[in-house]
Amino acid sequence: QVRLVESGGGLVQPGGSLRLSCAASLLPFSSYTMGWFRQAPGERREFVAAIHWSAGTTYYADSVKGRFTISRDNGKNSVYLQMNSLKPEDTAVYLCAARYRGVLSTPTYDYWGRGTQVTVSS
Repeated sequence: QVRLVESGGGLVQPGGSLRLSCAASLLPFSSYTMGWFRQAPGERREFVAAIHWSAGTTYYADSVKGRFTISRDNGKNSVYLQMNSLKPEDTAVYLCAARYRGVLSTPTYDYWGRGTQVTVSS
């Protein structure tokens, strides 16, 4: 059974940082493009960042470019999202997703985690 489990969310003040992790049971993990999405209450789910399964190249939403960094560790079957300079508008449930050999800008993903809450507030 495929599982994606996010962790690392929490409450942080504006300007602070958090590092999210997503542990995946996908095999082989290295064949999956991994993405991070977020969904705020009453809002549509939106793309945040993605990392290519082979090239390791990355792609970001304009709203997080320069503040967030996605990375992966294929040896640990994990993908990470380092979030710096957090803003109140970054508050949302953050979900990771996987797409088998997906292109970097793929709009569809095969598997989803349940998410971790990030709240940015003073």
